[in-house]
Amino acid sequence: MASAGVRVAAHAKVNVFLRILAPERSGFHQIETVFALLELADELVARRTERGVQLVVHGPDLGPAEQNLAVRAAHAVLDATGHKFGVALELTKRIPVRAGLGGGSSDAAAALHAVNRLADDAVPLPELLHFATRLGADVPFFASGAPLAVAWGRGERLFRLPPLPQAPMLIAIPSALTVATPDAYRWWDEHNPDPAARGPVVLEASAFASWGSIGRLGGNDFEPVVFSRHAPLRALFERLAGTHPYWVRMCGSGSAVAAIYATDRLRDDAAMMLGTQQQAIMKTATRALAAGGPEVYELKE
Repeated sequence: MASAGVRVAAHAKVNVFLRILAPERSGFHQIETVFALLELADELVARRTERGVQLVVHGPDLGPAEQNLAVRAAHAVLDATGHKFGVALELTKRIPVRAGLGGGSSDAAAALHAVNRLADDAVPLPELLHFATRLGADVPFFASGAPLAVAWGRGERLFRLPPLPQAPMLIAIPSALTVATPDAYRWWDEHNPDPAARGPVVLEASAFASWGSIGRLGGNDFEPVVFSRHAPLRALFERLAGTHPYWVRMCGSGSAVAAIYATDRLRDDAAMMLGTQQQAIMKTATRALAAGGPEVYELKE
């Protein structure tokens, strides 16, 4: 019997490294990246209703509901299962928006799995992943349930990796600064009007054995173009790099900067040094648990 309500944790992500390739004729860009899942998460609750899709958000204004990726994801599953019921979505936002942490994409993946559970898992996982691909570049990773994965193409091609040991992380976001992903890609295109072909890249399995080795894999191609337009973000990155982390990167297209440390004490000392006057500080950790997919829990009501 199908469930009447479910709860899903929609985890954030970081890009361990991110390479942008030449744009396609469509305007989209091919990428090469490694996604890592974080403990930081939004919470999505989905309940069966008679018809349609309703959305209530606890947190920042996310704009019109019909444009929300979670709502679009819910419609995709309802379309595939014949609209036998509707859903009410209740989203509690904890992942900062427009920070490069993938909150909207993760919410969409959570909605795919939640509504599918309400439909008694009528849609097989491969089809859910096709829906995820149409929703956005990061959504397939979140929908896959992988804690760590190499991704390429538009992010729809994934090679799942074993989870790294859980590690303490500090996320810092400059106050009143957000970066829209389309803007970041446009800046990259302006800075690279005739991008040179990428040289060969060999990813060794040993590079993913520890956070220390992962820190040597490469950078984030968005950093130079975003930092050139947002000096406070560059300054924050440099301050965070000075706290001796294993790894420090701008998150996706920005505006968050994240760093991973050997111990909780080192992470906490870095947070104290940065302070909170000109940036928001969030303490979290990477997510080491390996699962077959996002955890979907039945509501006890």
